[in-house]
Amino acid sequence: MPSYRRVLVALDGSTACEAVLRFLMDIAGPLDMTVMLLHVLEPITPSVIDGTVVDDVEARRQEAEEYLAPISAALRSQDVNTAWAIRRGRPADEILAAAQEGGVDLIAMATHGRTGLGRLLFGSVAEAVLRRAPVPVFMIREPHTVEAAPAARERSVR
Repeated sequence: MPSYRRVLVALDGSTACEAVLRFLMDIAGPLDMTVMLLHVLEPITPSVIDGTVVDDVEARRQEAEEYLAPISAALRSQDVNTAWAIRRGRPADEILAAAQEGGVDLIAMATHGRTGLGRLLFGSVAEAVLRRAPVPVFMIREPHTVEAAPAARERSVR
């Protein structure tokens, strides 16, 4: 039977992605798992305002920190070992790199469940991770009507 000691949880700021935390919170503490939260800052096309190129990476990094810190604190308050990281790049590539570098045994993430044209236009980070992951991937498709994860409700509003 496999032993999952370190799990990487990919979060994009949506309540759909945070839904995976509900499931992990029930098992992570009793199994003494370490939950590694990951948020990936996607490269954006810089805009030009008054002749100045604007891509405020530091502001986006700060926003990501303000997003992850309360989730991490909520997990810790429930005796779950937690760490978090922010990376910059293509989400699927960065999730896979973080999993390898962090020595995780499992990747947990939610999928937005796009199909058809939406999937064609936006691609599927979850599918790319699932196809290329060197470790098992726990994936959940969360409908929009389910309430937010407990950690998400406890974090401050951005």
